[in-house]
Amino acid sequence: MTEENPFYFRQLLSGRDFAKSDVPAQQMANFVYLLGDKNTKECMVIDPAYDIDDLLGIVEADGMKLTGALVTHYHPDHVGGHIFGMDIKGLPDLMEKNPVPVYVNKHEAEGVKEVTGISMTDMKQVDSEEIIKIGDIEIACLHTPGHTPGSQCFRVKDNLVAGDTLFLQGCGRVDLPGGDSETLFHTLTRKLSKIQDEVILFPGHNYGGDGGSAPMGELRETNSYLKINRLEEWFMLMGR
Repeated sequence: MTEENPFYFRQLLSGRDFAKSDVPAQQMANFVYLLGDKNTKECMVIDPAYDIDDLLGIVEADGMKLTGALVTHYHPDHVGGHIFGMDIKGLPDLMEKNPVPVYVNKHEAEGVKEVTGISMTDMKQVDSEEIIKIGDIEIACLHTPGHTPGSQCFRVKDNLVAGDTLFLQGCGRVDLPGGDSETLFHTLTRKLSKIQDEVILFPGHNYGGDGGSAPMGELRETNSYLKINRLEEWFMLMGR
């Protein structure tokens, strides 16, 4: 029997929903996402990190099969690697336990390779506006550079998983490897500003706000970073 709503979607907070005993996972407050098609039982994971066994266990408990990984950007707290004195598990552990294609923006592939050590043949490089399908569920890839050169968001229907491009109360840093302040300004003002009010934003970290999501229309009223429309003012806040 066909599901009325075949879209499978889960938002998982590191240190709470998985990797519960991992102190760095608690401190970093990353969101990992599972999304897919309930009818075909296929799903993909967005930004797998910290405890891959836990994530795979959740997929199995939900009766789903993991068929791919989607990467918002190459920073180690999202894909695995070394950051802030911490060694974080991620894509290499996933590829060992449950090898799947890893979808990255074409501008981010070298960064993912350098940080995680996975090979180019493990990756499928995508461009902006490219569509990835899981069963009958379509995922649109939106290139949103600034936090890193190949940062991307994933849109499914009226849901936008934004990685570290935009948070409920803030936006991605520009002082980490790959960051570019002016580029992020243009991403927010020229790309995300065009996202419809009813679209729900799901960020890459649990930084501020109530809950783990909010409509874009609401964020335009509450997130001060979305109210800046002059580059000079942006530079005063963020630096170059």
